Amino acid sequence: MISGKNLMLSKIEKQDMDEIYLWFEDMEFLKFYDYYPPVPLSRDQVDKTFEDYEKNEESMVFAVRLQEDGKIIGVAGYDDIVKENKVATLFIGIGNNERRGKGFGKEALNLLLGYGFEGCGFHRIQLNVLDFNKGAIALYEKAGFKREGTYREFVLRDGKRYDLHLYGMLKREWYKQNM
Repeated sequence: MISGKNLMLSKIEKQDMDEIYLWFEDMEFLKFYDYYPPVPLSRDQVDKTFEDYEKNEESMVFAVRLQEDGKIIGVAGYDDIVKENKVATLFIGIGNNERRGKGFGKEALNLLLGYGFEGCGFHRIQLNVLDFNKGAIALYEKAGFKREGTYREFVLRDGKRYDLHLYGMLKREWYKQNM
């Protein structure tokens, strides 16, 4: 378990899945969560996704929980971990729509960065973010991520094309900003 002021990151439990199923049916959540088309997933599809996270050594996924009551409000973790290079791709999704925009994404990001650089020994943490997700872009840039590239017109949403931005942070940059 990774603890912060208001949040903790912990293992996803079986009883969390009913809440997670709702998020993966929520088009607003899916629109910002990934660059894949926001298509609601069945319970079986969600179960398979999270089973794959558990089995895959190149991924880590955590429940984002409130400290006060342990209630799950999102998921966060790392994909595409390349252990030999000490590199990972970070993701965060605050699924509970009443908790979005209240600073929980920022705290989850800081917990993940600390765990990734100190606990896992990553040298580099990277992420992808869609151009229309202005709040996430501001959060990542304020946290110290550097925009390293753009896949132009990568995503089609509602008949319009959007860029996918690539961001990265090195361990020494994180230490310089946080120590």
